[in-house]
Amino acid sequence: MKARPIDNPPNPWASTAVEYLDEIPPSRLEVFEDHSKQVVSHNDSPDVGFSWSVNPYRGCLHACAYCYARPTHQYLDFGAGTDFETKLVVKPRAAELLREHFERPSWKGETVVFSGVTDCYQPLEASMRLTRACLEVCAEYRNPVGIITKGVLIERDLDVLQQISRDARLWVSISLPFHNAEVARAMEPYAASPQRRLLAIRRLAEAGLNVAVSVAPIIPGLNDEDIHRVLTAVREAGASRAHFTLVRLPGPVKDVFEERLRAKLPLRAERVLHRIREIRGGELNDSRFKHRMRGEGLYAETIHRLFDTTARKVGLRTSYITEDAPDTFRRPPRKPPPSPQLSLF
Repeated sequence: MKARPIDNPPNPWASTAVEYLDEIPPSRLEVFEDHSKQVVSHNDSPDVGFSWSVNPYRGCLHACAYCYARPTHQYLDFGAGTDFETKLVVKPRAAELLREHFERPSWKGETVVFSGVTDCYQPLEASMRLTRACLEVCAEYRNPVGIITKGVLIERDLDVLQQISRDARLWVSISLPFHNAEVARAMEPYAASPQRRLLAIRRLAEAGLNVAVSVAPIIPGLNDEDIHRVLTAVREAGASRAHFTLVRLPGPVKDVFEERLRAKLPLRAERVLHRIREIRGGELNDSRFKHRMRGEGLYAETIHRLFDTTARKVGLRTSYITEDAPDTFRRPPRKPPPSPQLSLF
């Protein structure tokens, strides 16, 4: 697929988006169109708790140093570093393609997750509204939905989210790996601050939605010390469950992560890299299924015990949301084509 640039990309800093951001990125943004013929992806990884996902965007303006999706940008002939953060790819026909997918006789109404790769509520969504359009299709078909995001722009779509929750099933997982705002800014510079995400969790929960928190990734030696504060804060905000993964740094992500770590947190860099190697058999990454998310060794086991014990203490369930979707899927009746007979009046 060769992405086609948009001559004049929509402005992600329009008034609808500004209130959701703490800082405007200084880099020049380029937006490209992806005209793929399908938008629903199937996942068969034993490490992931869902099978179907929709990704309206590729690349992510949040610019998280640890993002495991960075290598996917190389498939588009872009780089995994600053290109991933500033050369964003959009799927303008996402909602139309999702509707076509739901009309296939083989589709049975399984849960569709937004998103399995990059954030469906990154700032560009404020003007593109692709995620919103896809969710409206899910609501129309009463198809169960899961959302994983650190974008507080999700608050804009409370109306359609409540409709899906009422007519089918909806779960939302807000990504909140840090409690320390300065460390968060160093590692995920253009995502909303931890305190702003806590406010989003509260607003979603007060709206009656099923809210979980993904404390992911936990980076040994960096934010494992935040586990108790994060879990306590999200429970107070109204989250009902929490889950986590340990940081994984596939391919070029290792270089991006280490460069950012040394530039922004130089006094902690060696300790963090040492701890990551400690849970990865001496390497910075372990790509084996059933190991890449959990790590191994005494330090990894300690993190797992600390997370589980703290979650129970504050009243959070730790199971990932993998229950079977309810049988709510319905195809809306098709409208009859207009009659070719012209009216006499």
